[in-house]
Order: sequence, then structure tokens, then C-alpha cells
Amino acid sequence: MSGALHGVRIIDVTRFYAGPYCPMLLGDLGAEVIKIEEPEVGDRQRALAPLIADQGYPFLIVSRNKKGITLNLKAERGKEIFKELVERGDVVIENFAPGVMDKLGLGYHELRKVNPEIIFASVSGFGQKGPYRSRVAYDMIAQATGGMMAVTGYPDQPPLRVGPSIADFVASLHAAIAVLAALYHRQQTGHGQAIDISMQDCMWAITAVEFSASYFLTGKPLPRWGNRQHQCAPYNVYQARDGYVVIATTTDGQWQSILQVMGREEFSQASHFATPSKRVANVEQVDALVEEWTKTKTVAQVLAELGDSRVPCAPILDIGEVANDPHLLARDMVVEVNQPGTGEIMVPGSVFKLSETPGEIKLPAPLLGQHNEEVYCGLLGYSKQQLASLAEEGII
Repeated sequence: MSGALHGVRIIDVTRFYAGPYCPMLLGDLGAEVIKIEEPEVGDRQRALAPLIADQGYPFLIVSRNKKGITLNLKAERGKEIFKELVERGDVVIENFAPGVMDKLGLGYHELRKVNPEIIFASVSGFGQKGPYRSRVAYDMIAQATGGMMAVTGYPDQPPLRVGPSIADFVASLHAAIAVLAALYHRQQTGHGQAIDISMQDCMWAITAVEFSASYFLTGKPLPRWGNRQHQCAPYNVYQARDGYVVIATTTDGQWQSILQVMGREEFSQASHFATPSKRVANVEQVDALVEEWTKTKTVAQVLAELGDSRVPCAPILDIGEVANDPHLLARDMVVEVNQPGTGEIMVPGSVFKLSETPGEIKLPAPLLGQHNEEVYCGLLGYSKQQLASLAEEGII
């Protein structure tokens, strides 16, 4: 079965997380992704721990469904070959610092001369324009400057970085959406375009949904509040006899249900608990009331009793428990791939559950330069002798 993006060819010149996750997603959906790496050295992420057979495990995940080639973009011959690929491509995705591709003579305005329909997607810390354009940025920098860290953690402790590299991955997600929109626009008009995705923009965009209103309406930003929610309560992590459990209510009906389960119906008509906003105003009392009950129960008992009443609750699973969660396994979210050089490894499955064109892992991450012959000889029409000469010259 062909994927939804079958026939779309992507030239991937990304590294680390913020760039590579985008073409990985598009590859899951059937696009042909040609990943370009520096000869001999390769993507630096190949060497980042944890390693399996000298390969960085995160690299193996974000490089699936990609054909790997080597190409020296600093050499004039390498630039010429890159343009040949662009001639035959649909999308270029890069996450160098702003201006690097222009300095190489491979920026959007140069490449559109080669292929007027090319879509050129850039992912960077602060975007292609603005006073912070040239600042060096990684995930934590974007979280810090986009508002995410200011609202994560407890009020009496330092701000916290969200555990996963959320700025990297959210930027890549937005880039993938932008690429799909640009492909649709090109289908309608025949025009390519440049895409400018900023990690700071993306952090602000998702943080602002919940946290900007207070500032814009009152001039006062909301404080960090741990696991609590500023709009409703009870909404927190609660201690049980043998661990912790999440209880997350948002409606008056759920509040009434939890009171009934706890046997505390005397609070059902309490005016200071009558609405979500009043429960938030009295959150210390609400949380104390709930935790007084959860501490008498095991996690399993809390989940069973609240679950029967349709109160949203969950255990806090560690990574091992998530990797073996029967629901995720039933949805093929943990799959085995045969990785060259390492053998069978377990990786996350594709999130794209489409009825006709579901996401699929067809290719494991490539070895460095694994598909040089297929791409250079098959796509560009080079002979094996030419390929050998390019290798000797350090071009590939």
C-alpha cells in the first residue's frame, strides 16, 4: 500500500531533533526522504548516547524511513550535485543557523532558480527574521524564551524544563504541517514557497493558549503551580498508599462523582466548592480533601473506584511500563525493526492511524552513505565509476 505522500521527494539536510523529526513524520506518511550527511563524519546525533553498536538510539528513531547519502555541501561540486537533487525534488528541509544555506549558495532564492516549484522549509531557534535571528538556540533556550519554563514547576522552586525536547519536536510538527499546506498550495497554483519555523514561536504559541489570558487581561502572569491546573480542581497528582495517581476533573458533574465515591456528599452543596473557579480559589482545601481519601487506598483501588464513576484518573507509568502498555501495543506504537549493524531493535510506531493510508515504518535508519549508489546512480544517472571518483575526491 502506498502512503498518502507517495511520489513526494524530500531532500533532508537536518540534524539533531528540531529538523529530523519533520521529514521522519513525512516519511511515515509515504514520502521518499533522502537524508544528506557530511562524508565520513555524518550527523553528529549518530554519536549521542545512549548508543547501540556505536549508533545513537535517538538517531535511529528519527532517521527511519530515510535513504541516507553523503555529500559535501561546502565543495563546489557538492553544491552542483545538491542542485541536481533539488531539480528532482519537491521539498528541502533544513535546520542550520539562519543564513548558512544562503552562504553556501543553497538558500531558497537560489534553489528556486533551479526548481521554481521547490518548497524550502527552515526550522531554527528564533526564525529567519527578527532581532534574535542569529542567536544560538537549542531546545532549552526555546523553552526558556517561549514561556514554557516560566509556567513549569512549583512556585517555590526554580523553573523547570519540560522533560522531552518539546521545543524541538513541536517545531518539527509545525514544520510538517506547513510542508503539507505548501504542497497543497503548490498543487492548486504551481508555486513553491519558503517556510520559516521558529522554535520560540512554537513554544509561545502552545504556552499562550492557557497562560496568556491572565497577563493580557490583568497585566499579571500566572505563577508556576506544579501539577495543578489554573482553570479547574481537583486536578493534581495525589498520594496513594503504594504510589501516586493523577486525578483530573474539569466539570461539576465529575466533582459530584468524586465526592460520592469518597463518601463526602456533605460537600456537594458547599458554596465555596460550587464551581470550577471557586474550587480553584480553594484548591488547598480541595486537594487536602481528595488526598485524605487517596492515602487510604492503593493506586489500583483509586483507579477502580473512580473509573467506575467515569472520573478521569490514571496511574503514572514509567518508561518501561509505557513500553509494555497493552493499549499502546494494541495500537502498534511499539514495533520491532531490523536495524543494519545492530539487529532487531524496538522503536515507537507511527502515530498516523489513517484508514486508507496509515503511517508505516518501511525503512530503518540508514548507515552512513548506505544509499549513495541507489540515489546517485539510480536517481541522478551517475555511473559507478563516477561514484568512485566522487568518493575519492571527498565529495560524497
